[in-house]
Amino acid sequence: MKFFHLSDLHIGKILHGYSLKEDQEHILEEVVAYAKELRPDAVVIAGDIYDKSVPSAEAVSVFDEFLTKLCAIEPRIPVLLIAGNHDSAQRLDYLSRILGSWQIYIAGRVPAQREERLKKVTLTDSFGEVDFYLLPFLKPGYIRGLFEEEAPETYSEAVLKMIEREEIDWSRRNVLVSHQFYMGTEKEMLTCDSETFSVGGIDNVDCRVIEKFDYAALGHLHRAQTTGKAQICYCGTLLKYSVSEAEQKKALQVVELGAKGEAVRLEQLPLHPLRDVRIYRGELEAIIESVNGQKEKCGEDYVSITLTDEGELYKPKEQLEKVFSHILELRLDNSRTRKKLEFDNEEVTLRSPLTVFADFFREMQGRELSLEEQRIVEEAVEAATE
Repeated sequence: MKFFHLSDLHIGKILHGYSLKEDQEHILEEVVAYAKELRPDAVVIAGDIYDKSVPSAEAVSVFDEFLTKLCAIEPRIPVLLIAGNHDSAQRLDYLSRILGSWQIYIAGRVPAQREERLKKVTLTDSFGEVDFYLLPFLKPGYIRGLFEEEAPETYSEAVLKMIEREEIDWSRRNVLVSHQFYMGTEKEMLTCDSETFSVGGIDNVDCRVIEKFDYAALGHLHRAQTTGKAQICYCGTLLKYSVSEAEQKKALQVVELGAKGEAVRLEQLPLHPLRDVRIYRGELEAIIESVNGQKEKCGEDYVSITLTDEGELYKPKEQLEKVFSHILELRLDNSRTRKKLEFDNEEVTLRSPLTVFADFFREMQGRELSLEEQRIVEEAVEAATE
């Protein structure tokens, strides 16, 4: 069985004041094109469909257009999606029953009643059936009502209990779709500036609680990576959502399951964003010179620029804006700024107002205060204090 694994679309995201609507429409169109060409058995989206729990009408329209184009492909490709921590569970669940008849399977919220179970979607290929379990983002508090005794206190316990109550037949091929911060047992997970986490790592989940699945399609981390187990995998975002992701190579992840017990096969299909995210560091003139020859290629990209010039610069931002149309941030790093930073980090010594003024007077006039001038300053300080 072959399926696309997507996550963290963050539709409606604003990057340093710039709307990513065009960028997201462009990259989702490329996903649709791949779907038409490769005809996967399913498209799986592991949470954070939107960037905000109350998405704008524009963001909803972008996702609606994406689903509409996927549904137009014949034979129809099932779409399985869950809510992430950025999504509103109730909003995603709206019309989920009707959409199910179009093979769009949505799990916005975790079970709230004891008789409820995780949404399970069963698909079939030449090797038989594959059960997809849709586990939306959860906190221990979301599911305490399901357990009278021994309610889960940690995120790991919450995920484990939700899986155990499903009584999964592990002799079958099973896929989990989940949106949590799973910690690897053999490697440290790599994070990006565009992600959000709870203070102290209280939302961490031990990946061993899901290692029985033939594949775990994870969302939440924006960098494509495994937890150390090849079948427990974050696919990463389709686009770069922070400067910290500039050097990453984003791709569309294709998962292929063979017979039960066979190793999962992963393939990354290249993506071609409308605009890239780039980092430039150097002197102003050199940066402008390096781009002038390829302005059509780089001028529209989102850029972070650090200038290292030692001398005074004449309207550097205005000069750069003639070359770059989407400047995310502009910094200055030279001996003066580093010295100032060192000064700012020095221990602050509180001095009397008279001493401070005396130093200022000496700097400006080139001499010390006379006794009469000192008396006048003291009187002024006393009056101000009163």
